[in-house]
Amino acid sequence: MEELLSLVEVDVAVVGGGPSGLVAGRYLAKEGLSTLILERRLSFGGGIGGGGMLLPKVLVQTPADKILREINVKLHELEEGLYVVDTAEMIAKLASSAIDAGAKIILGITVEDLVYRGDRVAGVVTQWTAVQMSGLHVDPLAFKAKAVVDCTGHEAEVLKVASRKIPELKITVPGEKSMWTSMAERSTVEKTGEVAPGLFAAGMAVAALHQTPRMGPIFGGMLLSGRKVAELIAQGIERTTNPRFKS
Repeated sequence: MEELLSLVEVDVAVVGGGPSGLVAGRYLAKEGLSTLILERRLSFGGGIGGGGMLLPKVLVQTPADKILREINVKLHELEEGLYVVDTAEMIAKLASSAIDAGAKIILGITVEDLVYRGDRVAGVVTQWTAVQMSGLHVDPLAFKAKAVVDCTGHEAEVLKVASRKIPELKITVPGEKSMWTSMAERSTVEKTGEVAPGLFAAGMAVAALHQTPRMGPIFGGMLLSGRKVAELIAQGIERTTNPRFKS
């Protein structure tokens, strides 16, 4: 409880502990921002663990390989600019690098509402996933944040909450288009950014929002999207003085 109380007001709440969320969390924390990663499952990694057709390998292309090199993930070159990566190693090192940078991760927690004050998103309202699955009515927990990032993947869960509960934001989430890997890799990174004041999207949530294509078992775009959203937020947010977030 003391740990939760220390996290009720942070610089950035990243929703989703998949590839884009873990990368965003690492870079945000490295910039000195108090960063909280919320993951609805009891483990992190998102779609990485499914590998390519459930095989324990995924692909990463240049320039995203530089992100993995920074955290000592082993890369096996398949052809120029294209690398094969072990899924378990990628998950473990992305998560540990985010934690080592100072990000906090809470597992088993779902965002069911947003804090909206004035004209901006100012935090998230959460429920334990197990409580939600049980169908019980239990009062939620709220976390204030200067920026909220939807890294929930294909479902774009936070953007859908915003669309449903804050109509004045005029957000619609039509869903992603059919798979077109090369186009998806480019468009996901290009369209990563702020959706409304205080609300950002990265990773496959971007495709769901802008109705751009999905990709296959290649994760460079996810990693680059996470880094880009962290850079955008870091440019315009004031740093925390909370000692719990110092690496």
